[in-house]
Amino acid sequence: MVRSTSKGSQTRQAILNRALTLATRVGIEGLTIGTLAEDLGMSKSGLIRHFRTKETLQVQVLETGAHRFVEDVLRPSLKAPRGEPRLRTLFQRFLAWESSSPSLPGGCPLIAASSELDDRPGPARDYLVQTRRDLLDLLAGTVRSAIEEGQFRPDVDPEQFAYEFWGAMLGYHHASRLMRDPRASERASKAFESLVRSARGNAGFAPSSPAKTARARDRARA
Repeated sequence: MVRSTSKGSQTRQAILNRALTLATRVGIEGLTIGTLAEDLGMSKSGLIRHFRTKETLQVQVLETGAHRFVEDVLRPSLKAPRGEPRLRTLFQRFLAWESSSPSLPGGCPLIAASSELDDRPGPARDYLVQTRRDLLDLLAGTVRSAIEEGQFRPDVDPEQFAYEFWGAMLGYHHASRLMRDPRASERASKAFESLVRSARGNAGFAPSSPAKTARARDRARA
């Protein structure tokens, strides 16, 4: 029984991985049980046993994309030192995620789905909105740690920094995918560096002394 359940889970995950790849080509709205069955060479009835509805399939594909994003981008980045080094690692790993994954021919599936689902209420949109909020919260929290470490000015707005950081990522996706701009990565990197320089001000990047870090933390909380 355990072996059967394990095999079933592996089959389901293999289907979801294939569906994620397909979704980056046809879009999340173009992903249906019928199109996936045709791509896999399976019967629709076989897939319906796994997912029941198109909406369930879409949500689980987005969950698969989000899990892969966590494993490929977020988790490794959280191993970097607090503050600016972590933000820099997040930025670099995101660019790599967008440009070098052979299983994601259309780039980040979550960004691609955003333009399709922005005005389509439903479980898939709700899930996507929550993942974006979680990511922006993580970015803002990382900016706060940069302030606490004395790397960024105490008056930097973490939420605004996160907004502009994400804007650079969206700009990169648009420039590289739609515009085929060969300088997309270079332009995104310049946008990130400009954002960081502005946030540093006179704070500098060198590790702070404990006293300086404490003063910066107190100013940030004031």
